[in-house]
Amino acid sequence: MGITVKDHITWVGKVDWEIRKFHGEEYSTRRGSTYNSYLVRDEKTVLIDTVWKPFAKEFIENLKKEIDLKKIDFIIASHAESDHSGALPELMRLIPDTPIYCTANAVKSLKGHYHQDWDFRTVKTGDRLNIGSQEFIFIEAPMLHWPDSMFSYLTGDNVLFSNDAFGQHYATEHLFNDLVDQAELFQECIKYYANILTPFSALVDRKIKEVVGFGLPVDMICTSHGVIWRDNPLQIVTKYAEWAANYLENQVTIIYDTMWDGTRRMAEAIAGGILQTDPGVTVKLYNAARTDKNDIITEVFKSKAILVGSPTINRGILSAIAGLLEEIRGLGFKDKKAAAFGAYGWSGESVAMITERLREGGFTLVTDGVKELWNPDDQSLVNCVSFGRDFGRLVK
Repeated sequence: MGITVKDHITWVGKVDWEIRKFHGEEYSTRRGSTYNSYLVRDEKTVLIDTVWKPFAKEFIENLKKEIDLKKIDFIIASHAESDHSGALPELMRLIPDTPIYCTANAVKSLKGHYHQDWDFRTVKTGDRLNIGSQEFIFIEAPMLHWPDSMFSYLTGDNVLFSNDAFGQHYATEHLFNDLVDQAELFQECIKYYANILTPFSALVDRKIKEVVGFGLPVDMICTSHGVIWRDNPLQIVTKYAEWAANYLENQVTIIYDTMWDGTRRMAEAIAGGILQTDPGVTVKLYNAARTDKNDIITEVFKSKAILVGSPTINRGILSAIAGLLEEIRGLGFKDKKAAAFGAYGWSGESVAMITERLREGGFTLVTDGVKELWNPDDQSLVNCVSFGRDFGRLVK
């Protein structure tokens, strides 16, 4: 069932209450998600994006209740990723001659996904599509977060269709930002930015400045996932600008895995030392093997500094820490400090290995780290407290 967004615009997407993982198994979606598709009706009718393939038949049946499919004049494909384009093959089977407006990179990607030679109309920034009393203005947004991504701006209604930018994985019975729990909404927004858009922060910053420079009024931002921003829509743009500027809070995050509690006890002692140096700092501890990795990455994104710990096993580190360090390396965090720690029994390579991986991830290593033999005794824990105090001073 469609939901009216504005006089000319109807939401025709799908709320997915059940999904718990996205991008394969890479991203947790404990609050579900939505696949937002929009029908824009003027003298011409435009469909913006579709939904994920498992909901293709349902999407098309619901779309038929809104409009005779043959009356869809144009399709805008903002981004070829299958959560946006998954229903496109089923739809194009029914209306095969409908032009698809997208970027040149999206043509390559859509052909790569579906191996069909549809009627593609490539667009670039500044190109326009007249639909009667209004026009669409296209704005390329490469690497936000795929090379093919683009925004579409609808004149008259002053609506920015922003694709993945400004969205969040958040299933809700309410379509608009002013109708949902604000704490939940912004938790999902920062998680989405931290885990997906962090590597492209410089591009986010440039694109925001470019779009603002156009001087276009924005009354509403229609995203591809989650809520539509209608109440003070530019508040999320302001947040993105803040997050893109190498965002830091007064927080230190300690991440560890442990075999027989030695590294855990070190983590807790280090935390105590940091708080002795700076009682106002927020210190958070996470066992990487028992905590959602996307939640940890969100905390890393917020932090001015992190500590990562693992015991040595087979001359290496525990797999939960190894996997998380690989995720962190790929995200390319900036202006963050770090150090390593861990317990060991006989060889003790873990601290040096973690230190090197943190360096590869772009962190500034402020110490060589600390390691303690076997299960830390009282003196070892005193050493960890002292290490925490020193670390706290170095990052204060």
